[in-house]
Amino acid sequence: MDQPMVGFGGNALHDSFHRMFERSRAEPPVSLEQRLDRLARLRSLLQDNEKRFAQAISADFGHRCAVETMIAETLSLLGDIKHTTKHVKGWMEPRKVKTELQFWPGKNRLIPQPLGVVGIIAPWNYPLQLTLAPAIGALAAGNRVMIKPSELSPSFAALLQETVAATFDPSEMIVTGIEDGVAEAFARLPFDHLMFTGSTRVGRIVAAEAGKNLTPVTLELGGKSPTIIDRSADLDEVAPRIAYAKLMNAGQTCIAPDYVLAPRDKVEALAEKIRAAMQRLFGADPGNADYTSIVADRHYARLKDLVDDAAARGARLLQPAAADDAAWRSQRKFPPTVVLGATPEMKIMQEEIFGPLLPILGYDDPAEPVAFINARDRPLALYWFGTDEAARDEVLARTVSGGVTINDCLVHFAQVNQPMGGVGASGSGAYHGEWGFNTFTQLKPVFYRSPYNRFADLYPPYGSKIARLAKVLRWMS
Repeated sequence: MDQPMVGFGGNALHDSFHRMFERSRAEPPVSLEQRLDRLARLRSLLQDNEKRFAQAISADFGHRCAVETMIAETLSLLGDIKHTTKHVKGWMEPRKVKTELQFWPGKNRLIPQPLGVVGIIAPWNYPLQLTLAPAIGALAAGNRVMIKPSELSPSFAALLQETVAATFDPSEMIVTGIEDGVAEAFARLPFDHLMFTGSTRVGRIVAAEAGKNLTPVTLELGGKSPTIIDRSADLDEVAPRIAYAKLMNAGQTCIAPDYVLAPRDKVEALAEKIRAAMQRLFGADPGNADYTSIVADRHYARLKDLVDDAAARGARLLQPAAADDAAWRSQRKFPPTVVLGATPEMKIMQEEIFGPLLPILGYDDPAEPVAFINARDRPLALYWFGTDEAARDEVLARTVSGGVTINDCLVHFAQVNQPMGGVGASGSGAYHGEWGFNTFTQLKPVFYRSPYNRFADLYPPYGSKIARLAKVLRWMS
């Protein structure tokens, strides 16, 4: 990296927050022109440093496919900024709300206001996209933003800190350090809103700390996102779509397909087609630049433990090499692995995989996948493949998940007009586009009383007039 991280101990963290907090209370609301200017500067920051960000992220992973960084991070963010810039003026305007007859000729409005200071605790898997996407919504809503990057992405964090400091005043947006203790201290700050993206385990800790200040929290977590293969699905069409979604970023994607439920008599054929698609898309050479490394040795070891446990319990593995193969392990590239014969008792079916391992389970009755999914935590994403619309709609009606893509995977995340968020153990709250603007906004309800409204008739002393008015109100109610 060009520069090391600037130290950000407890006192500096608190001082920076309180300067932001005080200015958010003392200064006039952020104007449309200021918001557009901040979005424009963020766009320039991305465009001017695109190559440096890709290099920094790759350095943190050991190897990160540059094309995946461009598609999933840089271009996604530039699209978000363009969409937000186009619509933020309309989002800021007071919103008309219907007024019931008994309150006429008064009127209701919702007035969008900035919350104040928004905190963002970012993950390592898509460090650029999952850091700045919520920042886009927060800035568009007129807030000031503090960002705490992941300790697993030090090169990226240092570059983000450098570029943000060169682009934004510290009262607008600031990036903290990643040294020990910063994450805990960050979560304890009395933000007006706190956004966390990461594991369910850490999400519980963040929510507990934020709760001490009654800080509202948006949690983007994870879990085991299922894929259902209906009997009507074309396996030749299904296989490459699942293979690509599973191996993008080497499976280190919160909405990656975690496991597959397929008709039992199609499991073998599907597994072979997915294995072949994985090899066709990403090859069988660990030196392939299109295939991303696992972010850390401990994560590689965790994935190997999942595979070893499954094999010891009778699962069959389809993979180009064993996980301990020196050529793969030396580059921290985990061999793409299809797991046949997985059972609920295996570790691989009990925790989020977050890597290039894909268990395929068989079912006999079409109702089994829904029952299997509903017996577990609500997933962040769900995928369904097939052409039977009645079967599709049955699954949509009977399962609850953060989001769904039909006949593909991941793509619902890219819909800027749809919310992105989890449910239950996979998260709470949502962002993206106007949903992000609303998350970081106080939509203040205001009622404007008309001088012609007869509210005064309800004041005491009560008498015959209240009986007459009550009859009118009952008729209106």
